[in-house]
Amino acid sequence: MSETFALTATSREMIGKANRRLAGSGSLAAVLYGVGHQAQPLSIDRHTFELLAKHEGLTSSLVKLTVDDHKPVSVMIKSIQHDPIKGSIIHVDLWAVKMTQRITAVVPVHFMGDAPGVRTGGVMMHNLQQVHVEALPADLPDYVEADISALEVGDSLHVADLTVIGEVVLLDPADEIVCSVVAPRALEEEVVEEAAEPEVIGEKAPTEE
Repeated sequence: MSETFALTATSREMIGKANRRLAGSGSLAAVLYGVGHQAQPLSIDRHTFELLAKHEGLTSSLVKLTVDDHKPVSVMIKSIQHDPIKGSIIHVDLWAVKMTQRITAVVPVHFMGDAPGVRTGGVMMHNLQQVHVEALPADLPDYVEADISALEVGDSLHVADLTVIGEVVLLDPADEIVCSVVAPRALEEEVVEEAAEPEVIGEKAPTEE
């Protein structure tokens, strides 16, 4: 189950380029929308949100949002926009959810254990670092576990092998590979193949006379 956080906000009237003024006051522009809510421009404390943003499972965590001292609303972080040059957060989308309605989210994969195949010289290849899940808001996990403790060289772990609890449903294809242990030789051959000289565009292939 994901962790629940608390966040306060105030309504704001200025939008567009005027939002840049918020940065100087230590605030951050945000917008609230979703179930039962029309789009509402908000202002939130930048420092508080930056601390919150460091949490790994943020995109699947519930946030109790209090706007203008009204009754808290259950929301999730829908998206975070960053300055393309400075990398700082410039805008946040907050999505109001209904606690009795199932929703989808993206959560990270945590790889648990040590693969025997790696200890004997194999190389671990990670194909998926995160997966899509569906659940009630209160049941969304911070992460999904992938047990790699039985993987030998040549073995793969698929989405169907991942561990989920309760009514959480994995939405990715069951046969999609999450990770695999490959032999060093196979990895070298793959790298060599990718590094092969590409065909020159526009060069005609030789024809038989």
